Amino acid sequence: MEGYNAKAFFVFTIVLFATCLGCQSAQISYDGRALKIDGQRRIIISGSIHYPRSTTEMWPSLIRQAKEGGLNTIETYVFWNVHEPLRRQYDFGGNLDLVRFIKAIQDEGLYAILRIGPYVCAEWNFGGFPAWLHNMQNVTFRTTSPAFLDEMRTFTTLIVEMMKNANLFASQGGPIILAQIENEYGDVAWNFGSVARPYIQWCAQLAESLSIGVPWIMCQQPDAPDPMINTCNGFYCDQFKPKNDNIPKIWTENWTGWFKDWGDATPRRTAEDVAFAVARFYQLNGTVMNYYMYHGGTNFGRTSGGPYIITSYDYDAPLNEYGLLNQPKWGHLRQLHLLLYSLEKILTYGDHKYQEHGTYMLSSSVYTYGPERVCFFGNANSNDAMTLTFEGIQYTIPPWSVSIYRDCRTLAYNTAQVSAQTNVLDAVEDIAGLKWRWTIEPIENLAQKGLTLATELLDQKTVTNDTSDYLWYMTTYDPVWGGDLTLYVHTTGHVIHAFVNGIHVGSQAAQNGHFEFDFSSPVSLKHGMNSISLLSATVGLQNYGAFFDNVKNGILGPVKLVAPNHEEKDLSKNTWAYKVGMGGIDQKQLYLNLPHQSWHSSQKSLPINRMFVWYKTTFGTPSGLDPVVLNLQDLGKGTAWVNGHNIGRYWPSKFAAGQQGCQTCDYRGQYQPSQQCRRGCGNSTQQLYHVPRSFLRDEGNNDLVLFEEFGGDPRNVKFQTIKLVKICANVEEGNILDLSCQGRVMTRIDFASFGNPDGVCGAFTKGNCEASDSLSVVQDACIGKSRCSIDLTAKGPFRCIAGCESSKEPRRLAVEISCA
Repeated sequence: MEGYNAKAFFVFTIVLFATCLGCQSAQISYDGRALKIDGQRRIIISGSIHYPRSTTEMWPSLIRQAKEGGLNTIETYVFWNVHEPLRRQYDFGGNLDLVRFIKAIQDEGLYAILRIGPYVCAEWNFGGFPAWLHNMQNVTFRTTSPAFLDEMRTFTTLIVEMMKNANLFASQGGPIILAQIENEYGDVAWNFGSVARPYIQWCAQLAESLSIGVPWIMCQQPDAPDPMINTCNGFYCDQFKPKNDNIPKIWTENWTGWFKDWGDATPRRTAEDVAFAVARFYQLNGTVMNYYMYHGGTNFGRTSGGPYIITSYDYDAPLNEYGLLNQPKWGHLRQLHLLLYSLEKILTYGDHKYQEHGTYMLSSSVYTYGPERVCFFGNANSNDAMTLTFEGIQYTIPPWSVSIYRDCRTLAYNTAQVSAQTNVLDAVEDIAGLKWRWTIEPIENLAQKGLTLATELLDQKTVTNDTSDYLWYMTTYDPVWGGDLTLYVHTTGHVIHAFVNGIHVGSQAAQNGHFEFDFSSPVSLKHGMNSISLLSATVGLQNYGAFFDNVKNGILGPVKLVAPNHEEKDLSKNTWAYKVGMGGIDQKQLYLNLPHQSWHSSQKSLPINRMFVWYKTTFGTPSGLDPVVLNLQDLGKGTAWVNGHNIGRYWPSKFAAGQQGCQTCDYRGQYQPSQQCRRGCGNSTQQLYHVPRSFLRDEGNNDLVLFEEFGGDPRNVKFQTIKLVKICANVEEGNILDLSCQGRVMTRIDFASFGNPDGVCGAFTKGNCEASDSLSVVQDACIGKSRCSIDLTAKGPFRCIAGCESSKEPRRLAVEISCA
């Protein structure tokens, strides 16, 4: 990257972002290619950070690191179901304090994009809709159903008025420069038939009537009514064209990775591919781009949707689940952002000429503004480098990459050439050997009082109002014939546990995405009355698709008993009693903390691999400031609480099946999450669970409560801290290599070679061409420091180089350094 100076660009960025947000109102408009702020065309580079998926204490650090990563805007959804869990009962406290989050963005001098929706998808439980809305009469989601429109208007207006009252729209001096109504409706609109167009027109009219003073956007809505701006979501949006030439090209979701289901390996999207997508977007007249996600965070409590989406929402984002830098993605993209900002005038005001060279795979874009020029040379071939002749000069563009040339002569950046360091993180054991108390969750039966009764099998959402994952279905039966029978249950719940006369007769979980299945088990009935108790468990409600709200959950039948001679008794129309939740939980309060509960403390009789066990222990607060995780190795499935905070569903016994996509990882070619660059095939889907330090007590004496549903062994449960243990880099000469242990000290150079080293981080090897002083140069520059820089431009620091004379490849410096 000839002529590139990262430090100079960093200073430029700080100056650029120091615009006074909150001092006076700003006029937000657009004139075709670009969004304009106070009449000036701007490049907007944004990143999604969801306030409920982090904590208030994490917000300043996340926003600051996003700013340091070259973002000038933060985007977030607004989550209806957590703000209005019960109709007209609102919650904006703690990490749901939306106003505080937007003000935290403003405090860092950044802009904000507010995606109200109020449907969000977001792999969030029920797509962000509250279950009570589904349970209202005559409501059909995302249509012209009057009851739905009334509730949507009420909530959307509430959010807008909240922002206005805090002066948070840019027209009031706040940071919000764009707002969104609805979300990805165009992807499913055809399913809604003739009501789709009137509904989306109503959304636009509602938005305009709220008079917020900034433009409204609709993503994935090609027919968005004026003046709504239609935008693009996807892994690649360079080919996206707005509905007309008078609106800017906006990319609301550039997917930096992908979400993960229970039973899946971990998706990863390479830094090279994300950078390629971004550079292609700006090569083709893009001006507003948002990373989804820039920080994914954690699905605390019961917020993960799906169904079967895991508790972690890391998303392979530039800032990982714990708020640490995901390198090299964070650094590689930062360099691109800073370069784009330095070209802002040319890219937003300049004339643009796009040309394909023999094939659509090879292309050039030339931006000209007065005497200044910048060239983007793109190669969409996923296998081979290609040569482009421009103004008599040949340029070789690596496969699946974009090269950006200042003055169309000086290479400033190539998306496939990563010069940022790689961070190696590890979970280091801190607190283990926990001493457990325990008690058994009783099996529910008809002896309970105050149960809901019905002569039919009810949808689980209708009974629970989505206040719990668990619903008991209970009935009795006096058989005409007794003895050995088979119990058959058809369910659309995600897990079922069956009990006859208080005895467990079997359990089953949905497999391979088939969330409607049949359960059967041999049972033995006694003469006289028998009790049948069925526990249905959900693992997140569906969040996407047309009419997803109508997907049934729970035991909807038939439920029948079958004799050996195939004679059947259908119990579906019996009188059924319903009990929501487990005995240890009521209204989010753990009854198990009350003194009258019977806890056993004998470690010798500690139940192992037993269903429906509550475990409780106390632990100290891990030292230091590193992120804390709970390692639930050897447990089955359940929920965990730390000091009363629900840290989410756990299921470490669910292993990632298959090996597809885990063998190799190549940045070249269109990214497909299920087929490439995956990690953890054959391993536990999720074993580590984030415990924010704000959940812990400074004086220690913390409480951990586990509800174990399937049965597991708690003896290996431990708390660990996530530490940066190693950094690596493999950088071509012509760059400045900046290395950082992020507050730690570089204690040992495990590998250093300048020449033609081979391999990857953790497995570097020397080539046949090397500077003999490689190790000493890196040691002198870095040992004992938290940060160091090695200038590989000009002549560079290495002197004793041998064996490289005949090589035509650029020389590289590969390093691997341990951080204390």
